[in-house]
Amino acid sequence: MKSWSQAARDALVSGSVASATSTAVLAACGLAEAGSPYAPTNAVSHWYFGDRAAREDAPSWTYTATGLVTHHAASVFWAIFYEKLGGPRRARNPPLQNLGEAALVSAVACFVDYRLTPRRLMPGYEQRIGRPALAAVYASFAAGLALGGAWLAITSGGRR
Repeated sequence: MKSWSQAARDALVSGSVASATSTAVLAACGLAEAGSPYAPTNAVSHWYFGDRAAREDAPSWTYTATGLVTHHAASVFWAIFYEKLGGPRRARNPPLQNLGEAALVSAVACFVDYRLTPRRLMPGYEQRIGRPALAAVYASFAAGLALGGAWLAITSGGRR
């Protein structure tokens, strides 16, 4: 079984890929639904800046940068559980199994985000995009976890 420290190190890769894929989908959904690719990411910073962050459409160091850093940190956090779940066997797993594990972690993250978390600490992008777009964001997050895990498996030659 992969140690928590190894899972955390690997999560820096898989979580970063998941952050990038889900941020790209957030931007596309924000452009389509809110008229701004920055709006959903700005809304993430509502935990610190309040509801005014969720109303901001323009890119800014205040809202956009804070939203990106927050989203990235949360992505790496959830990736730790993905890496721990897959363990050192990930390189030998069928790709669909790894994708299934990523989907499970993404579903748990969504459940925690929207059923167990107080409103002030929810992701925030739900204020700017609809439920189908949210589903796309969490699906892209899962795909990013699996892609990052695959990258780690390939680059380590299966020695993880």
